[in-house]
Amino acid sequence: MSIPTLNFIEELKWRGMLQDMMPGTDELLKKGPVKGYIGFDPTSDSLGVGNLVQVMILLHFQRCGHQPVALVGGATGMVGDPSGKSAERNLLSEDILNANLQGQKKQLEKFLDFTAGPTQASIVNNYDWFKNFNFLDFIRDVGKHITVNYMLAKDSVKSRLESGLSFTEFSYQLVQGYDFYYLWKHQGLKLQMGGSDQWGNITTGTELIRRMEGGEAFALTTPLIKKADGTKFGKTESGNIWLDPKKTSPYKFFQFWLNSSDEDSKNYIRIFTTKSQEEVLALEAEHDLAPNQRLLQKAIAKEVTIRVHSESDYNAAVEASEILFGNAPTEALSKLDEETLLNVFEGVPQMQISRDELTSGISVIELLSDKTNVFPSRGEARKLIQGGGVSINKQKLTDVNAVQNTNGLLQNKYLLVQKGKKNYYLLIVN
Repeated sequence: MSIPTLNFIEELKWRGMLQDMMPGTDELLKKGPVKGYIGFDPTSDSLGVGNLVQVMILLHFQRCGHQPVALVGGATGMVGDPSGKSAERNLLSEDILNANLQGQKKQLEKFLDFTAGPTQASIVNNYDWFKNFNFLDFIRDVGKHITVNYMLAKDSVKSRLESGLSFTEFSYQLVQGYDFYYLWKHQGLKLQMGGSDQWGNITTGTELIRRMEGGEAFALTTPLIKKADGTKFGKTESGNIWLDPKKTSPYKFFQFWLNSSDEDSKNYIRIFTTKSQEEVLALEAEHDLAPNQRLLQKAIAKEVTIRVHSESDYNAAVEASEILFGNAPTEALSKLDEETLLNVFEGVPQMQISRDELTSGISVIELLSDKTNVFPSRGEARKLIQGGGVSINKQKLTDVNAVQNTNGLLQNKYLLVQKGKKNYYLLIVN
């Protein structure tokens, strides 16, 4: 059995990704390739950036010469994990769960290598071993090994006792614990990993393995990621940041990383990229010399966007960003598809203009004052145009008598007006 070249525990430590581990875990990993798994909640058809911490743990696990297994909880998704929750969540139908599992599998395949070999990744679904396991057999064969006192001592249970905890959720740790037992017994998995809020559920699994078979298994958890300002990682004012481009466009995904603070970026570059310690330290030193260039943010945004989406999506996002900040050539604007255009200029004032009025031509002065209120008066419009401070579709207006028609509409529907350096208006032609 070959010994892995990279030390997984040391890799996690310098990346700030290690919270707790059971004694003997490091020694186990040093002996040779180990099969380890992380469970994923199938309550959505897409993973979010909040899940990326655990996905990256599996990726680093594989890079260090071990065999990663992603468990998608087709069965546990029907129950609901109380960990970190303040209320019981809705349970999902089998059809919805299956659709969600398929969506998540496609995303995991962008991070993990599933080709045959000693570090081959795999995906398992706990519904496969629970679907024919009836309730009486479960409480007889599994439930008798774990006491109620043991279950009540778990933080995930204690935190919910006052507000109320259903028997369904109370039993969750037994169900997850059995997952670990099943995979240990039938597939040789010796390590379960997860976020620090999963420690209680994971150790219930190691306890079941010990009590049911006298076996030994190990546990490892990662810290929960929070932003420097104390807010929850992975959420913005508009909601979750998803890996599915239909839920979060590649441009918005790219911008999420690009807009992170310097302090957060120093954590993110370690957690969400595969860059070596030497590369990270060099990047940080370079970043600190000129923070305004946002080198850390750009490096993270590039690697993660390419991995989750594609290099062409990344290039399009960079072009779109340059358009917004005024550095891109005019033709780049016309190449934007409608979705990206609307994402780039989300939040800017939008105004309606009749296509009939544009078809016959309308003076830009009238268009920008009387018809759309970009300017409060014709005089102000004229003055700023004369000063070179107005552009339509990134082309500077130089003639106060110019006429605008339907030629050059973006996506045959939009005109982008820029007033001064930072004020944008999107005119929608109906």
